[in-house]
Amino acid sequence: MSRIGKLPIPVLDKANVVIDGQIVRVDGPKGKLEKTFDNSVKIELADSEIRVSPSDNSRHARAMYGTARSIINNMVIGVVDGYEKKLEIKGVGFRAVMKGNVIDLALGYSHPVEVVVPSGITVTVTESTKISVAGADKQVVGEIAATIYSYFPAEPYKGKGVHIVGQYVRRKEGKKSA
Repeated sequence: MSRIGKLPIPVLDKANVVIDGQIVRVDGPKGKLEKTFDNSVKIELADSEIRVSPSDNSRHARAMYGTARSIINNMVIGVVDGYEKKLEIKGVGFRAVMKGNVIDLALGYSHPVEVVVPSGITVTVTESTKISVAGADKQVVGEIAATIYSYFPAEPYKGKGVHIVGQYVRRKEGKKSA
């Protein structure tokens, strides 16, 4: 049995949850999210709590109900509080500029790198080196931050590149001359 899956999900005051079979809809001040789940889990709403349980005793159902519970919990938290990832660009000439719903990154390549921001996600660029990705859907926020990071991950010698704020980058010593 999943220790995570057994826990009930408290429905926060500002969140409105509707369960229609295997479809879960959550509305809140930060946005609206909808997700369809597999038939291997049962989702029930009672007394301002959501409970997820396996629909049968199969290995797949037991594996999926903890995952489904975590996804629903992230949906409820996301529409009330939202999620945010912060990135920082370090390097001479490295910068970011917002152009509508496209982030234009200058990362030392011969061409600009452009990342399209999906609807429901807010990206702000300050000081041309600090990027903040925010939204209600945890998975999409993380995916956009990871996409930006993947274009030039922080390198260990000079430390230039895209840094995720709070992540440790192990620095290496450079080549020594005799």
